Amino acid sequence: MPWHARLDLHYQLRNGKTVATHTHSGPLRVLQSLYPEGDALCHNVLVHPPGGLVGGDTLELEVHLEPGTQALVTTPGASRFYRSDGPLAAQHTSLHLAADARLQWLPLETIAYSGCQAENRTTLSMAPGAEAMGWDVTALGLPLAGQPFDSGRLLQHLTLEGVWLERGVVDASDTRLMDGPAGLAGRRCLATCWFVSGQPLGRARREQALEAARSVIAQHPLAAWAGATSPHPQVVVVRALAPVVEPAMELLRAIRLQWLQTLWQQAPTQPRIWAM
Repeated sequence: MPWHARLDLHYQLRNGKTVATHTHSGPLRVLQSLYPEGDALCHNVLVHPPGGLVGGDTLELEVHLEPGTQALVTTPGASRFYRSDGPLAAQHTSLHLAADARLQWLPLETIAYSGCQAENRTTLSMAPGAEAMGWDVTALGLPLAGQPFDSGRLLQHLTLEGVWLERGVVDASDTRLMDGPAGLAGRRCLATCWFVSGQPLGRARREQALEAARSVIAQHPLAAWAGATSPHPQVVVVRALAPVVEPAMELLRAIRLQWLQTLWQQAPTQPRIWAM
């Protein structure tokens, strides 16, 4: 029987402290709020006890940040789209930021198992003054475990409403995409890291974001397979291809630390759960 899980996560300011409240239905939860960087920034970890989605399952997540709030959201492990006999498995995330809110959206990777029929959709809506950084990392199959992505289909959709849209289909039967030099070239991990704003960033700040990312990329083993661009005055994007997840995630984490320092003048720290 398919599972439909939903989580609504809401952040508001109370006497200078960002406080999270939430409601849920089905197996999608949020752990205790943590404040390792002080009351202004609330850390939360999202937990999906089943560990993955099969055909017919749907996860829906709504995140709202009220004016001036700051939140960091991550996960304790990878999300998984398992093999399906036909029905679609879907994960839909909507992130809404009011004026002057800041969000770090940092889920660990999504693994698309061979034979999956999946949709992974993330939508951002942002008021002027709001800013967010985050990423999406997708692993196609488990090549090191001898489980290649040799069948199945994944639709990926990422948008900042009214500003920026990325939408693509990864189909295992599309050999030119999977293995061609103008496609994935045999690499099975796709990574996207973004910094977005509710208003134009300004030329100097966009250049700061690009230079910070490019300086990290230039020193990384994935330098030939990664790049930073600004497709819109409100958007800076880093894209990378890797053979497996670990080097891609290492690169994105390093870029995040540089962006924290350069763009938000914030101390570079890592969520505690990543060290467990």
